[in-house]
Amino acid sequence: MTKTLHTLGDLADAGLLPRGAAASLVPVADKYAIGVSAHVAGLMDRAADNDPIARQFIPSDVELDVTAGERADPIGDAAHSPVPGIVHRHSDRVLFKLTHICPVYCRFCFRREMVGPNGDGALSHAQIDAALAYIADHSEIWEVIITGGDPFVLSPRRIGEISNALAAIGHVKIIRWHTRVPVVEPDSINDDLIAALTVPGATTFIALHANHPRELEAPAARAAIARLIDAGIPLVSQSVLLRGVNDTIETLIALMRGFVELRVKPYYLHHADLAPGTSHFRVPLNEGRALMRELRARVSGLCVPEYMLDIPGGYAKARVTESDVEIDETGTRIRDHDGRWHPYPPKD
Repeated sequence: MTKTLHTLGDLADAGLLPRGAAASLVPVADKYAIGVSAHVAGLMDRAADNDPIARQFIPSDVELDVTAGERADPIGDAAHSPVPGIVHRHSDRVLFKLTHICPVYCRFCFRREMVGPNGDGALSHAQIDAALAYIADHSEIWEVIITGGDPFVLSPRRIGEISNALAAIGHVKIIRWHTRVPVVEPDSINDDLIAALTVPGATTFIALHANHPRELEAPAARAAIARLIDAGIPLVSQSVLLRGVNDTIETLIALMRGFVELRVKPYYLHHADLAPGTSHFRVPLNEGRALMRELRARVSGLCVPEYMLDIPGGYAKARVTESDVEIDETGTRIRDHDGRWHPYPPKD
């Protein structure tokens, strides 16, 4: 198989849907985009009932179950969008959403109502010019985070144009690209793309989204990641804590160690957002906090991301890790990695 699978029929022909399941999934496919690259399909274990790679990309009828609190714009981008494509929630940085097209479509995506061939599409040339003008007019913007969709679906020529335009704005010092491409279409990480990303005048970072250690084990993905880092582009990681994918301590340890071994610094572990039809992926906050406590107790600090939740309504991110410091009228206590509390300073 060499093509990206975009329909239920494609998935059935590739042996990625149970026999007879396609008909019941038509309403899901009508509502949410399907996309499974040939590389990702090759990572799936067709013999497993609950393969963690398949769970991320193969549609399920539970996606039509919308629970209380779920919403089309769960992190409130629209409330902070002064011009199309720009989200200015924090004073020193903006999101720049160039496209809403992706090489694959994750079933838990928080922008699932906006992405895909029937979604919001890509910005027009005029909209890109307006977005760049907004960034140029706001001298407080130090960092531009290019997201979508996945901006690496754009051609290297287009990526180079955007990179150079941003680097030419004097107050923009950091350009951060958010992508899944190195682990879902690794052959796209080529010399032309790397040249387009490395421009004078600004520092380029890449935030790599992967959720399961098997995504990092494929030789092509490892080579793609190395190609970027060897070109001088630092990589940080983004993952989403997902029920049935990475919600065990063994899987989280393997995932975070996998990033570090590939020279990717673990950055964010996101609590799954309140996107419609995604409740089956969400891990309760108390379980997520317990996993993070155990992760911190068992791995090097290099392997520990920040556990973050986007507050619904556009109120930015909050750290949801338990505090290891308590201060009250009786004094200060510090908790160690085994969960034991100690007075600080010590009484003896």
